[in-house]
Amino acid sequence: MPEVMIGFPRAYAEFPNPADDTEVFKVDLTWLTSRWECIFGRGCAGIYADRPDDGCCTLGAHFADLDDEKRVRKAVKRLTPALWQNYKEGKKNGWVEYEDESTVNPGEEPDRKTRVHNGACIFLNRPGFPGGYGCALHHLAASEGRDFVETKPDVCWQLPIRRQFREVTRTDGTEYTEVSIGEYGRDGWGPGGHDLDWYCTANTEAHTAPQPVYLSNRSELVALMGEQGYRRLVELCEEFESRKGSRLQHPADPPR
Repeated sequence: MPEVMIGFPRAYAEFPNPADDTEVFKVDLTWLTSRWECIFGRGCAGIYADRPDDGCCTLGAHFADLDDEKRVRKAVKRLTPALWQNYKEGKKNGWVEYEDESTVNPGEEPDRKTRVHNGACIFLNRPGFPGGYGCALHHLAASEGRDFVETKPDVCWQLPIRRQFREVTRTDGTEYTEVSIGEYGRDGWGPGGHDLDWYCTANTEAHTAPQPVYLSNRSELVALMGEQGYRRLVELCEEFESRKGSRLQHPADPPR
């Protein structure tokens, strides 16, 4: 089946953030109940056809803020040559760089990101590396018995869940912050998303999980929404799934 392009019908639900009465969550039930799963190393074609082994790691990871970079820096200090294929390169020449200034809008500062080395993120271990193929920071988390939310850059552990903030003014003049939780589709990459040769969220190859996203990605959602917000999300997703006749299923999912 060809890629399902954005624009298909979705079902959303809204509810107040139980931990912050200034925020309202807007959640994409169609995405969160989908059967998407990461298939890196198990059929992932990579975002560029000429680099299929990179997955979505080709471009490096932009840091969300200084705290994000500091957290990753602490994790990098715990990496060893056995876990990180580019250990010597990273230690000698660094693992952070500024984004290409030609892509930055006038007046804006370039973002800091993980350095690209040999065509992909410096933390990407290539196939055949004894310490494990894939992200060295992911392997670090596994070796320490912790969740990769604690070691990887925010954009890496969140993808392909997308959290966005929007200030909303009601007709009565009151205001709140809308926090949307949904699918990080091609459009999430900006104009460059149209240039990707393959992308997982809308391809049937990656919609093979035995559990829905709201369960399989629990740790990421808790980090994004808090425990109370997540518990309410689960209730809404379960109710949505029970309404089989009216459910707007993700079109990349297998028929259920």
